[in-house]
Amino acid sequence: MTHKNLLMDSRCVHAGVGDDVHGAVVPPIYQTSTFKFKDAQHGADLFAGKQKGYIYTRLGNPTVAALEEALASLEGGFLGLGCASGMAAIHTALATFLDTGDHVISSESVYGPVTSLLGGFFSRFGIQTSFVDSSDLSAVRDAVRPNTRMIHIETPGNPTLVVSDLAAIAEIAKENGAKMMVDNTFLSPILQRPLELGADIVVHSLTKFLNGHADVVGGIIIPKTEEDYHRLRQALNLAGGTIDPFNAFLVHRGIKTLALRMARHCENAQEVAEYLEKHDKVAWVRYPGLPSHPHYELSKRQTSGHGGVISFELKGGLEAGRTLMGSVHLAQLAVSLGGVETLIQHPASMTHAGMSRDLRERAGIADGLVRLSIGIEAPTDIIEDLEGGLALVVAA
Repeated sequence: MTHKNLLMDSRCVHAGVGDDVHGAVVPPIYQTSTFKFKDAQHGADLFAGKQKGYIYTRLGNPTVAALEEALASLEGGFLGLGCASGMAAIHTALATFLDTGDHVISSESVYGPVTSLLGGFFSRFGIQTSFVDSSDLSAVRDAVRPNTRMIHIETPGNPTLVVSDLAAIAEIAKENGAKMMVDNTFLSPILQRPLELGADIVVHSLTKFLNGHADVVGGIIIPKTEEDYHRLRQALNLAGGTIDPFNAFLVHRGIKTLALRMARHCENAQEVAEYLEKHDKVAWVRYPGLPSHPHYELSKRQTSGHGGVISFELKGGLEAGRTLMGSVHLAQLAVSLGGVETLIQHPASMTHAGMSRDLRERAGIADGLVRLSIGIEAPTDIIEDLEGGLALVVAA
C-alpha cells in the first residue's frame, strides 16, 4: 500500500517516512551543512543534475525532503519546498512568479505582514497590489486588470475569519491567466485542500497547526505542478530562505498527530464559540462553525471542519478586551496560533499593527477585536478561564 492510498489520519503518520539504511522507524536528522562525494565525477554529475543526491543543505537535505514529501502528500501537490518561515514561503512564491509591472489581488483580511510585503516592499519594484474583500466574488472580479498575475487568498481570513469561495476564485484566476495562491495555515490539509479546489500553490506557516507545539518557525510552499515546483526550487535555493534540518524534523514529528490535534481544536473551538455567543458581555463572535457566521454554508461545503481560531468583541470595546486579556490565566497573552495551548491576543495593536488604519477598518479588524487560538486543553477549563476574566469586564 502506497502512502497516497492511505486515509488522511494514516497518511499523517506515514507520509515522508522511507526505508532508512539502518532501519530507523523515524527519519533521522541529517544535521550537516555539506555532503561528501564518492569521487570528482560524482560531484560533477550531481551539480550537472545527471545524478540524484545531496550536495549542500541549502540545496537539499534528506530530513527536509522527508517533510516536503509528507506535506505534498497531505495537500495533493507535486512536492513541497521547506522554508525558514511562513513569510519566507510567501515572499519566495510571489518573487518567483511576479515581474515589474505585474498586479496582485490579495485578500484584505490577511496576516498583517503580508500587507506590508505586498503594499510596501514589492511596490518598490513596480508591482501593484489591490486588497479586496475576497469573500465577495464581485469584488475579486472587479479588481482584475490586464496585468493581474497572482491572486493570493487567505481563508478563513486572519483575523476576521471571513471565508472565501476557493473554487469560484480559481475560475476567475484561470479565466484571466493568473496564478492562485492560498494560505491554508488556519485549517491545514486535514480540513481544507485548496489544490483540489483549483488553486495552483498552497503555502503554510509551519509554525502554526502543522507543527503544533509553538517551538518551531518555518514555512512550506506546495505547488500543484512539476513545472511550478522547479521554478520555485530555483528561486528558493538562490534566495536561501530554506528551513534547517532540525526544525524540519520537529515539524515532521508534529504532523504525525495533526489529524488528532485538529479534531480536538475544532471540538474545543466550537464549544468555546457557542459559550461566547451566549454571553451577555459579548457583542459578536466570528467562528465559521456558528450558524450566525455569514459564510457558514460555504464553510460547510468547502471544508471538513472549522478550525481552532475565534474572533470576538466585547460590548465594552477595546478597554473591555484589555481587561479580559489581562485577567485570564490558562489562555496565554501571546501572538501566533495553532499550538496545543490556548493563546489570546489583540490584532489591531499586535499582529496587524503594521497595516494602515484604513485597510484595517476596511477589512473589519476593529480596535476591539480579540483573537483566540483555542488549544487542546479540556474545554471546560478554557471556558472557566474566560468566565473568570469576563467577570471583571465592565460592559458598555
